[in-house]
Amino acid sequence: MDVETKIELVKKIPTEEDLTEEDLRELFETNEHPEHYQGFEISGLLHLGTLIVSGIKINDFAKAGIKVKVFLADWHTFLNKKLGSDWERIIKASKYYEEAFKFFCPKVKVILGSELYLNNNEYWKDLVRFASLVTLPRLMRTLTIMGRSEKEKLYASQMIYSPMQAVDVKYLAQIAHGGSDQRKIHVLCREIFPKLGWEKPIAVHHHLLAGLEKPPEVESKLERVVAAKMSKSKPWTCIFIHDTYEQIKEKLKKAWCPEGIVEGNPVLEIAKYIIFRLKESFEIEREEKYGGSLEVHSYEELEDLYKAKQIHPLDLKENVARELDEILKPIREHFEKPRYKKLLEVFKEVEITR
Repeated sequence: MDVETKIELVKKIPTEEDLTEEDLRELFETNEHPEHYQGFEISGLLHLGTLIVSGIKINDFAKAGIKVKVFLADWHTFLNKKLGSDWERIIKASKYYEEAFKFFCPKVKVILGSELYLNNNEYWKDLVRFASLVTLPRLMRTLTIMGRSEKEKLYASQMIYSPMQAVDVKYLAQIAHGGSDQRKIHVLCREIFPKLGWEKPIAVHHHLLAGLEKPPEVESKLERVVAAKMSKSKPWTCIFIHDTYEQIKEKLKKAWCPEGIVEGNPVLEIAKYIIFRLKESFEIEREEKYGGSLEVHSYEELEDLYKAKQIHPLDLKENVARELDEILKPIREHFEKPRYKKLLEVFKEVEITR
């Protein structure tokens, strides 16, 4: 595969930014199979944003001949007080994450944080080296990577989170990948690494899929995107990979989807970032009295039709639900097998059948 085709795959939706294309081209010209990674906290059931959108992008990297990795950040999960900072639960939950990503992204290599850090004295030395070059105010500005802000009650342990994630990049890959909420830490890596004589990483950021509620009114674009993103902490606005067809329909029925409005429309986002990435066309099934069924061949066409009020919100929701069920069905059935279903027991206090 030629370099330009590889770059096209890396830049394909849901990618929103790559830092930088020139660096990416140089990497491909000197390394046919560079390494990539995306890290995840192990904090609950997977949903459309965490597995499907991220997985679609990971599969793009793999298709480009890149060695793809998923980093299950168990120590970061502990530091950020997820799963009650219960180490046993975190490790058990990591098995569920590993199985899900290996199923949806067959070429991925899964690495556990505690495995990377074990007996790795150089890592801890590098952590101190990196931290010594970062001021506390600058560090505080990176807290979006852990879903925190400077206004919250924070613990000293959480101040280690960002430096650890930065040094992870050095040890895992030439290409650091994540949602747009990871931009600040990746920019910091690109600034600090050369000062330490380390290779400056390439950063690729993909779109954060919005939750199903009305977008928040926040001035800052990044804060608005982070606040609107699909989150397991708000299950009524979140479609999990285990949701049944009826659950998907019910959640989408309540989704914010005003007629003719495309800006910030979460149902259209699902069509754009998931359906049209996995299918070449999208059939809108509807009764003859409402115009009959039609086949849409691009997201741009769908958006134009919706903006012109030629597709009703209810028709959009019902057809998106049908497509999502078709996409999620193999994953859902995989985890219904006894050997994999038991992996969900660690989330027993989280109601799976919402």
